[in-house]
Amino acid sequence: MIFYNYFRSSASYRVRIALELKGMKPEKIVDIDLRQNEQKSAAYRKIAPSALVPTFQFDDMSFSQSIALIEWMDAKCPEPRLIPENPEKALAVREIAFAIACDIHPLNNLRVLNYLTGTLEQSEDVKNQWYAHWVQAGFDGVEDRLNRQSKTSPFAFGDAPTLADICIVPQVFNAKRFDVDLTAYPRILQITEQCNQLAAFQAASPDNH
Repeated sequence: MIFYNYFRSSASYRVRIALELKGMKPEKIVDIDLRQNEQKSAAYRKIAPSALVPTFQFDDMSFSQSIALIEWMDAKCPEPRLIPENPEKALAVREIAFAIACDIHPLNNLRVLNYLTGTLEQSEDVKNQWYAHWVQAGFDGVEDRLNRQSKTSPFAFGDAPTLADICIVPQVFNAKRFDVDLTAYPRILQITEQCNQLAAFQAASPDNH
């Protein structure tokens, strides 16, 4: 398996966390520098027509989309489970994960931000306001849902990290990069702090890539 990665991509970060938690080691990691538009190269488009990261490549097949890749990992290597077997618990975990991966992240993806400042000729201040608005709009709901679930468990859903935690941590990391005010989200910050004490999350961090 070849893993196409970008160190600050939230989606790649999620996959790195899952790989570390599972103890799965790609045969090779290829870094795709989004700052240099390497994802748009003809060579990479042959592997990933979407021109996005992350991507897994197996022989002559390749697959993208971080949540799909993590679901595959959970099926391929069931322990530790990242998505509970119980349907209702799995639904709860996916609700949080998708609120971040589907509602927040796509609006703040690098290609969207570049479109704002490039094609639409918006200022850096406007871009940063846009970023903060959509993070906070999404985190409002996530924080409320997490508090309804539990205010005391170390992770989003119990005593071990799940797909929900895997999505929370990269989003918080990048929100801090953009100086987004997160003081209204103590439960999200508590979960992030707990996760970042684990070796798997530390190894996956952009600070170590």
